[in-house]
Amino acid sequence: MRAFILSKYKTALHEADMPEPVVGDHDVLVRVLAAGLNQLDEKIRVGEFKQILPYKLPIILGHDLAGTVIRIGAKVRNFKPGDEVYGRPGTDHIGTFAERIAVPEQDLALKPASITMDEAGSLPLVALTAWQALVEIGHVQPGQKVLIHAGAGGVGSIAIQLAKHLGAEVATTASAANANFVRSLGADHVIDYRSEDFEQRLSDFDFVLDSLGGEHLQKSLRILKRGGTAVGISGPPTPEFARRAGLNPVLRLAVTVISSKIRKQAKRIGVNYQFLFMRASGDQLRDITALIDSGAIRPIVGRVFPFDDTVQGLESLATGGNRGKAVISNP
Repeated sequence: MRAFILSKYKTALHEADMPEPVVGDHDVLVRVLAAGLNQLDEKIRVGEFKQILPYKLPIILGHDLAGTVIRIGAKVRNFKPGDEVYGRPGTDHIGTFAERIAVPEQDLALKPASITMDEAGSLPLVALTAWQALVEIGHVQPGQKVLIHAGAGGVGSIAIQLAKHLGAEVATTASAANANFVRSLGADHVIDYRSEDFEQRLSDFDFVLDSLGGEHLQKSLRILKRGGTAVGISGPPTPEFARRAGLNPVLRLAVTVISSKIRKQAKRIGVNYQFLFMRASGDQLRDITALIDSGAIRPIVGRVFPFDDTVQGLESLATGGNRGKAVISNP
């Protein structure tokens, strides 16, 4: 089976002939027709997460897929051969930069009928991130004020649409060139991050989704009203995350130290900070499918790379400035 693997941190992916996936009783064997390219893949490649995601190399990267079911395990009940599906395999089952992958049944959902395979392949990780941040953690309600950073990107472009669907007043940061684009997604206020300081324009917000970290996260805390919540997807990780991830005591202590500054700042001004490392969920994808097929959310696909160009596709993420999601296509 053709696949693109990481053999050593900080080196490029390379193509390899890999064994066929092993299909367990609860697994679904999928022919991968589209695979989203995510910053998470790039961060794993350069070793940024090697302490909290201790993968054994070599490993096939790739966290999103859309495709057709080839075969099912003996105890699978919700899928059959020929079904069109999409999903984000769980952390222990990644590997969508390949011709085929075995995915736990619980991580998959039927593909939305109203979109293409490439569009479906772009969605799972970013849509689940937006859902878990805004719905599960933020409990965003109609009339609340929400800031989505990097609104033209993969997570941001979906999060803006979801926040508007939930009835929020939405602000976002984007370049001037992307201002009309993010407005078309539903943004009410657009801050040009190159020429404006969002902290000077925004105040009394209920929720912030931060994908940038660092100084942006610190400023994001300061624009929240008392009791408001900021969710960070770039870090720093929190002790709560370390416990859920089952990290060893040394790493848990390191995470506690690394995040102490931002947690103290949040506590001092009476707001909440949570780190989100999204999890796979076929159930949540089914809720997202309903929003897609109703027209409430539309996928935003930027560049599409053929499967042969997977290495170049991942490298393209380093340049930034892309709208929506880049996708690997293998029809």
